[in-house]
Amino acid sequence: MIYGRICRDYFPPIKTIALLSVVALAAVTHSAFAKIKTEVVEYKDGDTVCEGFLAYDDAHDKPRPGVLVVQDWTGVGDYVKGRAQQLAELGYVAFCADIYGKGVRPTDPKDCAAQAGKYKGDRPALRQRVKAGLAQLMKNPLVQKGRVAAIGYCFGGTTVLELARSGADVQGVVSFHGGLGSPTPDDAKNIKAKVLVCHGADDPFVKPDEVAAFKDEMVNGKVDSKFIAHPGAVHSFTNPAAGRDHSKGVAYNAAADQESWTAMKALFAEIFAK
Repeated sequence: MIYGRICRDYFPPIKTIALLSVVALAAVTHSAFAKIKTEVVEYKDGDTVCEGFLAYDDAHDKPRPGVLVVQDWTGVGDYVKGRAQQLAELGYVAFCADIYGKGVRPTDPKDCAAQAGKYKGDRPALRQRVKAGLAQLMKNPLVQKGRVAAIGYCFGGTTVLELARSGADVQGVVSFHGGLGSPTPDDAKNIKAKVLVCHGADDPFVKPDEVAAFKDEMVNGKVDSKFIAHPGAVHSFTNPAAGRDHSKGVAYNAAADQESWTAMKALFAEIFAK
């Protein structure tokens, strides 16, 4: 399993993660007048209660594009919440979807693998759960109709690609070091969004055959897609909490982090152009 070795063993305590998140956020250029508001939002997928996280600039009440953010395999935690706040600072309404459900926040590697595997092994359930998060974002009155994108990290990267394959009405999706494989590659014909994949060129958990199959899938499905392989980057390259020991196959790479974020912003500028 791609994600089977990445969890607590590679991540420092919560206080350290929080500090790293603060440092990352402080590095983002934003307006001195921005007032980022955050909210914990409960919503449902059927009978399952989910707990998402909303971030937006409340300095004005004008509708703006929305961005769905999908968790890594540990659930809705400090990392994706920090990314949502960065997106809010860029002027978007950002909402972290809760794939696992309220209160399900695994920390042990075996539990992380079990939760991620549950949904990776049931793609219809994964699509349904992420669509519930998308619906919650889209009904927000601050979000402009027809101007929504989705991004995801690791497990979340896999998830947003499944969202695209489902034919969801989103304008763009971005996968950061996510799994690329699909049990139904013909579903690429359903994709309406522009697709950006930011991949660690040295990621040992996403094999070359999987990369090649994904590229073929995009071509065969006639998808407007871009694949960036960041040199020297391994898995989780956007997360400072992953450390810098590349020998484990999981490590932060500042250059790849910045380059992939810049590529995402360029895609958003294109799809949200007035």
